[in-house]
Amino acid sequence: MFDASEIAAAALRHWPIWVVTATLVVAAVIDGLQLKVPNWITFPMIVSGWLYSCAFYGWEGLGWSLIGTVVGLALLMPAYAIGGMGAGDVKLLAGVGAWIWTHDTLYSFCWSAVFGGVIAVMMVVYRKAWAKHGAQFFAIINEVATIRDPNQLSAIAAERKPRMLLLPYGIPIAIGTIFYFALTGMLI
Repeated sequence: MFDASEIAAAALRHWPIWVVTATLVVAAVIDGLQLKVPNWITFPMIVSGWLYSCAFYGWEGLGWSLIGTVVGLALLMPAYAIGGMGAGDVKLLAGVGAWIWTHDTLYSFCWSAVFGGVIAVMMVVYRKAWAKHGAQFFAIINEVATIRDPNQLSAIAAERKPRMLLLPYGIPIAIGTIFYFALTGMLI
């Protein structure tokens, strides 16, 4: 059976993870509805992660938080640079990095990529548009392999965007990160 006092004690012990979890849920809902993760979520998440890390772990914690932020940015920046992702998604993962630092951000990113791939395939199958989106996928891969100029790739992506099935990537970031938290026992 569930012991409410044990659950409350565990939540109190792991409150930073619950702050990140709650923030991710709000960001995912908004991204799902508006196809955008707003700055009023991402910037406070990043700054509060820095403040938390500094307050509880000193200057060393702040350093780890800053590195985690950079790692979160760096992991999604290539996709953003070629127009494959919104800036809010990139800043959201940077906020995750500010709170949980480098190691856990890497795992969060990996699980987010897995869930993002699964959701993307499900969206395409549901719409019965496998041929169309499969052709777009291989065209994008070919463009990235041959063009290599981020500005030109971004322009091509902007031209293609109205015809694409868009995945609000805040949702996979939330699912993947929360799954990783649950998998590793970080929530309780």
